[in-house]
Amino acid sequence: MKQLYIKQKVFSLAGKFTVKNQQEEDVYFVEGSFMQFPKTFSIMNSSREQVAIITKKVFSFLPKFYVEVDGQEELTIKKELSFLKARYSIEAANIEVHGNWWDMNFEVLQNGKVVGKVNKEWFTWGDSYKVEILNEEMEKIIIAIVVAIDCVKADDASSSAAT
Repeated sequence: MKQLYIKQKVFSLAGKFTVKNQQEEDVYFVEGSFMQFPKTFSIMNSSREQVAIITKKVFSFLPKFYVEVDGQEELTIKKELSFLKARYSIEAANIEVHGNWWDMNFEVLQNGKVVGKVNKEWFTWGDSYKVEILNEEMEKIIIAIVVAIDCVKADDASSSAAT
């Protein structure tokens, strides 16, 4: 099992932050586009090579985000029509997210088997997440899922604040 930590910088307009290991070494770098359409988040490894990209669909009735890992589309996160509270669904081949992903406490399953766990760290400045990787082959996908869900939440919060 491998543990990684994601801590976002609170006042970063472009959405830049790092993913660290238990020794507090940078493992991944995440950079969001600023004032660019479509809105994207790029995830790079320690050599600064892009390993994943999250893209918000520009012209869509309800928000939709695409997640690509190593050049292949892995999953789609989309908002569903709901009258009481925001509902989102995650579509992916053989990948599911169970738990309270809106509060960032969930498990990532592949073919019904848990491959990762995500827990929000409380009492920290900015959003911080502890990510347990149980299947290292799924590491990039799990990191991309955490960043994508956080992006969806931020997008929803900003659109709610505007209304």
